[in-house]
Amino acid sequence: MDFDYILDRRLAVGGGIWTREAMAELARLGFTHVLNLQAEFDDSGLAAECGVAAFWIPTEDDLAAKPAEFFERVADCALAALSGDKARVYVHCAAGVHRGPLATAAILYALGFDVEDAMALVAARRLIAEFPDVYAASLRAWAEARMVQLAVDPDNPGGV
Repeated sequence: MDFDYILDRRLAVGGGIWTREAMAELARLGFTHVLNLQAEFDDSGLAAECGVAAFWIPTEDDLAAKPAEFFERVADCALAALSGDKARVYVHCAAGVHRGPLATAAILYALGFDVEDAMALVAARRLIAEFPDVYAASLRAWAEARMVQLAVDPDNPGGV
């Protein structure tokens, strides 16, 4: 499996899970949840076979700005998963270069990291991670809007 731990052993980012054997390996490593961002393949069935909870947020790696809804959904899924004491979340796209790292940085931001520190941490731990300008700008815009929403309504950070 091609992945890197980002936050202790509770949060990791990597490439696609294409086979039952790969999903079973993640389960053996203690991952309880998979957050799949690739539009190319839904691995929810593989996850269910291996006793792993799955979230599928199909997202194209199209180098287009990502909407706030994408980041909110990623944050909501990951925070719900990480609320369990023994939960371990594997975030992935197809190669673990763009979408997976972007979502992982959003998760870190939702956990309280500064957005720039979140991207820097992901890039330092996942050496092949890239944050194309349009993706980084989307993340910054979401973080800024979320901060404004928190100031307006602290009980509803996503504005939903």
